[in-house]
Amino acid sequence: MEPHPSTDEEPTTDEEPTPAPLLELRDGLPPVVSAEDGLREVASALATGTGPIAVDAERASGYRYSARAYLIQLRREGAGSFLVDPIDIVDFDPLTQVLAETEWILHAATQDLPCLTEIGLHPGALFDTELAGRLLGYPRVGLATLVETVLGFRMRKEHSAVDWSTRPLPSPWLEYAALDVEVLPELRDALAEELVAAGKADWAAQEFAALLHHRPAVRRDPWRRTSGMHKARGRRALAAVRALWTVRDQIAADRDVTPGRILPDSAIVAAANALPRDRRALLTTPGFKGRGAERYSSRWVEALAEARSLPDADLPPVAARFDGPPPPRAWADKNPLAAARLQQARADLLALSEERSLPVENLLTPDSVRRVLWEPPAAADDAWEPAVADRLRDLGAREWQVELTTPLLSRALREARPAQPETADTGP
Repeated sequence: MEPHPSTDEEPTTDEEPTPAPLLELRDGLPPVVSAEDGLREVASALATGTGPIAVDAERASGYRYSARAYLIQLRREGAGSFLVDPIDIVDFDPLTQVLAETEWILHAATQDLPCLTEIGLHPGALFDTELAGRLLGYPRVGLATLVETVLGFRMRKEHSAVDWSTRPLPSPWLEYAALDVEVLPELRDALAEELVAAGKADWAAQEFAALLHHRPAVRRDPWRRTSGMHKARGRRALAAVRALWTVRDQIAADRDVTPGRILPDSAIVAAANALPRDRRALLTTPGFKGRGAERYSSRWVEALAEARSLPDADLPPVAARFDGPPPPRAWADKNPLAAARLQQARADLLALSEERSLPVENLLTPDSVRRVLWEPPAAADDAWEPAVADRLRDLGAREWQVELTTPLLSRALREARPAQPETADTGP
């Protein structure tokens, strides 16, 4: 790839480093395809190319409730780049067939795969440049940073948070989007070479294979993520937060608007504490301003009335229920031996992550570490390794992770001892 540097760079002095050239579209801005006949042409063109296909999607995060794709960008060597507006397209079969037959190149695959899966697009294999950067120990793995670090080109960043549901999409936005896939094939090849050189190519292959089965986690009690909820006073107020959050979520889903644009979290918490009984009192509560507050005022009042009328037995608990171990801060009181195991294992895992030059959370997920150490698998005669390895596999760890971390977790289970309480020196 030989992108053309732009001519609008600031002049440099001898004391300043020469800035990396700005990445430019090699073939110019492609047209936006928004109909099925055009999509068939895109699929036919991609089929004539060679190598993997770079894939990206733009969503309207912060503007829309849904996580649907509002623009899909594609590029393949020998075929060129393509921009697809999927909103009015029903039949994606021609594209599905081409994409299923080759490797995809994505950056941060877990962000884009759900919205692409929603319209029937599934990779047969993939290479995630962000995850490759993590495995190689790059401290910053955003696309623009990796491109500048690895390839030596700057990328535009000014349209990263725009509303991609806007129609028509402005040309500068489209150029920004097209550049994301322009650079992915070269970045993929460079990172693949580095993975081989670092002895991590097999690790990456296992990670990429696992991504093919990625499904977004379903959050339990999502209303508990309301910002500022710790200020809610008592279980009755928590019930009010839950009721208001649920109504707001329903409205946001119906209108396909991000919930915070209907009513801010701060207003929910303020009303949960004040529990106003009528519209007039509600609209004097801090945060209840704007169209969403007034337009749906009757629904907010009904939600608060529901929370006030709940029997005490039906009020939500102050602490969230966990389907696994408690938060680590509670381990020392609840299970001192488990706390000692966790302390030792964390230190050993951190040392190993530094030795292998990758983030400790990529070495093994913190959740897997906690589950093994809080409730160890059964093992005869302290023969922890086989039992720990099986438990890690059950939790979804890849074989390279099992091989590296099983000895450390087994050591913690075998050797860790809780700290002895200090006793006062009473003298002889």
